[in-house]
Amino acid sequence: MTQTQTMEEMRPAEEMEPRMRAISQDELGGPEVLKLVTLPVPEPGVSQILLRVRAAGVNPIDGMNRQTGAFVGNPPFVLGWDVCGEVAGVGPGVTLYEPGDVLFGLLPFPQYHGAYAEYVVGPTRVFARKPDRLSDVEAAAMPMTGLTAWQALVDTAAVSKGDKVVVIGAAGGIGHLAVQIAKARGAHVTALASADNLEFVRRLGADEVIDYDATDFTQAVGDQDVVLDVVGGDYPARALSVLKRGGILVSTQPPAVAWLAETAAGRGVR
Repeated sequence: MTQTQTMEEMRPAEEMEPRMRAISQDELGGPEVLKLVTLPVPEPGVSQILLRVRAAGVNPIDGMNRQTGAFVGNPPFVLGWDVCGEVAGVGPGVTLYEPGDVLFGLLPFPQYHGAYAEYVVGPTRVFARKPDRLSDVEAAAMPMTGLTAWQALVDTAAVSKGDKVVVIGAAGGIGHLAVQIAKARGAHVTALASADNLEFVRRLGADEVIDYDATDFTQAVGDQDVVLDVVGGDYPARALSVLKRGGILVSTQPPAVAWLAETAAGRGVR
């Protein structure tokens, strides 16, 4: 050690880099495999934003990847796609946002993940400004479910004013947002939910509510333009009978609809 060296200069390089806490896992399994670790703070690249995380959303897909690594490979990894936070830094080319802005969004699925941490990096295009009326937690719970509902009803089914729409599983994460999106686009919405949730979906704007445990919905509705199913099982097959010719069935459960294509075509249903 020379007289001009400082204690800071003597520290290993890896100890000098900014560090953050994160929830990671070294093995696949249940929630018990999650653990608190310390990792380097990521740096934003071209057109990327470094977000100081305020809240992260947890979806069924997180649990599936925690158990199987289906879309993210083998551990160790940090999960989390839904996020709300404050811009802590921006990479080259970023002009839409600046440090201090509060944003929320869905990290590109599945290659980007890591929201279970104090900081995360993502492309500028996946973020939007958080509305003041939403809390950080509410904003972090919104992106994956909200985008799924939007893509199903707007991008795929093109729901518009006057359409008749059935939402199966209307009180769930995707379903309760689907009810509101369909109503905002002028549709007549029939919501299927459990008895305990009927009043909840009615408050969201559903025009009709059906207790799917007590009533066979195929006997209660018909001539529908769109059915959105988020439950799976035998619901998609049964839903074909309530759609009019030219109608569309959209499901978030691919295994439940893959074998229905021929039957649907025979009924004039997409």
